[in-house]
Amino acid sequence: MRANYLFTSESVSEGHPDKVSDQISDAIVDLFLSKDPEARIACETLTTTQLVVLAGEIRCKGIYENGEWAPGALEEIESTVRNTVREIGYEQEGFHWKTLRFENNLHGQSAHIAQGVDASGNKDEGAGDQGIMFGFACDETPDLMPATLYYSHKILERMAADRHSGAAPFLEPDAKSQVTLRFENGKPAACTAIVVSTQHAPGYDKGEKEAELKSYVKGVVADILPAALLSDATEYHINPTGSFEIGGPDGDAGLTGRKIIVDTYGGAAPHGGGAFSGKDPTKVDRSAAYITRYLAKNIVAAGLATRCTIQLAYAIGVSKPLSLYVDTHGTGSVGDDKIEEAIKGIEKLGGLTPRGIRTHLGLNKPIYRRTAAYGHFGRKAEGDFFPWEKTDLVDDLKAALA
Repeated sequence: MRANYLFTSESVSEGHPDKVSDQISDAIVDLFLSKDPEARIACETLTTTQLVVLAGEIRCKGIYENGEWAPGALEEIESTVRNTVREIGYEQEGFHWKTLRFENNLHGQSAHIAQGVDASGNKDEGAGDQGIMFGFACDETPDLMPATLYYSHKILERMAADRHSGAAPFLEPDAKSQVTLRFENGKPAACTAIVVSTQHAPGYDKGEKEAELKSYVKGVVADILPAALLSDATEYHINPTGSFEIGGPDGDAGLTGRKIIVDTYGGAAPHGGGAFSGKDPTKVDRSAAYITRYLAKNIVAAGLATRCTIQLAYAIGVSKPLSLYVDTHGTGSVGDDKIEEAIKGIEKLGGLTPRGIRTHLGLNKPIYRRTAAYGHFGRKAEGDFFPWEKTDLVDDLKAALA
């Protein structure tokens, strides 16, 4: 790796149209898993001006069985969608939780997919699809995430909290951030540029009100980034296009799964290509991405490396992973091949099969709506939420490598 360079990551707020779609899709996942922990869901969401459309394949006791909707299920799905939009904060003429049009095009799961995934006889449950998944961790932040993405998320989280509390009433839900850091000897040394574009109330694009908005954003940045990274040389681009009153799905259509780099590592690590939101955890796009993050984070937390990338690969209908790859980028205290063997020998991981992953991390629960904004990784493990962020594998790894 180069020791000295500039690197940039971006984040988007919960009100960004693609993130609205992600949150709706994951709210549907949570609804189904709350009824049936073994539910199958692949829910895509389209959002645009005054319209939300669901499409995908499902199977769920208490909601959709044998090709029929359970009594009240359709109303519960629509209510879940509208409540999600309301909680984000959209009560605008072009996108309002109460008056938007809603279309539900969910239908039964393909029997051909089901027969490959479901366990039967001596056959273990197979992966819900083929694919490659990557996990990553590094020591740039306390949560072992790339610093550029970490700070990009935190800026927008603070702005959203201030919007919801009323501390910044001029903010509207849609926003984007971008942080550029200069790295020296591989470590963050200075912030060279900050970009924040935020939807705002009328009038906050000129005069004193514009100055108030820009001053507020700079104050948030100063609170979030370490003072040592900021200086008079830091460039700020706040609403660089000028006015940003029309936003969210009214300003740009949103789709589930279009912000996969925001969801993961901000471009600092590879991505297998599969999105997370809207999928139940039999889909290894989601569950295997979570276990690879869990493994990479525990490797760094154990002091075995300061930077770690892990890849897993699966075939649809096959339970065991096709490959496991560990790369500590030359920072490991032991060989990468030894770490691979140590992971394979830890029984509690269940051989990294789809069921083994779900069992170890407890993924068959309604825990996904909270993942759908501000990143799936680098979050605090609390109760059932974000279990892949726990560092409870450290002792096992150390013991296996002793």
